Amino acid sequence: MLGSVAFGIPLLLAALGFDAGPAMTALWRGSFGSYDAITSGTLVRATPVMLTGLSVAIAFRAGVFNIGAEGQFLAGAAAATSLSMLPVLGASYASSPLALVAGAIAGGAWAAVAALLRARFRVLEVISTILLNFIALYLVGYLVRGPLQEPLHIYPQSKTIAVAARLSRLLPSSRLHAGFLIAVAAALAAWWILKFTAAGFRLRAVGANADASRSAGMIDVSRTTTQAFVVSGALAGLAGAIELTGVTFALYENISPGYGYTGIAVALLARLDPLGVVASSLVFGGLEAGATAMQRDAGVPSVVVSVIEAIIVLGLIVAWPQARRMSIRRGQQLPTSEPAET
Repeated sequence: MLGSVAFGIPLLLAALGFDAGPAMTALWRGSFGSYDAITSGTLVRATPVMLTGLSVAIAFRAGVFNIGAEGQFLAGAAAATSLSMLPVLGASYASSPLALVAGAIAGGAWAAVAALLRARFRVLEVISTILLNFIALYLVGYLVRGPLQEPLHIYPQSKTIAVAARLSRLLPSSRLHAGFLIAVAAALAAWWILKFTAAGFRLRAVGANADASRSAGMIDVSRTTTQAFVVSGALAGLAGAIELTGVTFALYENISPGYGYTGIAVALLARLDPLGVVASSLVFGGLEAGATAMQRDAGVPSVVVSVIEAIIVLGLIVAWPQARRMSIRRGQQLPTSEPAET
């Protein structure tokens, strides 16, 4: 996949009329070309999409099509901001971890609304989560123009959170913050739970075949999917809280440039594997970080990277069924070919 990306980007740039050589050089320089590009660019950009990708992967593995990571991200960021603004906690070093907990709870609660609609009224989660994304977006708009607006009431954003409420930096002279380690730890924990625990087995079983799981009588399908939905939302809400306390330090309408939707692409590229999400988030983080450099140094609009990401997802949608059919054919041919060789 990395080879196809590296080969496809120059072709796309050439097709759009840009000089591919300088553009690719700028893309590499801005993503992986230096210590500062990696630590202050790629890894920082990869952190929120790692968590939203993990959110989507867990939901999809349970057969729940959670398209609402964007709204859950915004809910988590708003909750973290609200808690950080409390006079009692604003200057306390307990504010940062509490803000992360508040963000996770808010994201889980936001997902629980769609989970309730799915379980009780059979509302398709694709529809409910998309609509909840818009509600979250307009709710943030209301907050930054109303209750949480900065004291001078000039800009549509909250005031900057206190230094004590911010996540610590991991490296000197770098923007890389502790949220990156939290995201990696969450991916490792999700991988272990899915692979080695009974809860992970139930989730995988329901995602593979809900009807068979229900017929077996040993798995509560509704409860399992609801739990997966809420955990998925909590991870996206945690991503929003980490972005607030580690990068922006203030809430505003465009705090997410689409991290929730990029998380879908990250999860698909990783084939819904939590460890694969770590790797694929670095790819997308590098593309996002390099897009800024490509626009600045080569004059290529950064939106070209969004086109590239969309092509990657479309390519995966086409390639996966083909690969699956080929593997099935190989599996069917194996018993007949082995005796012939002996």
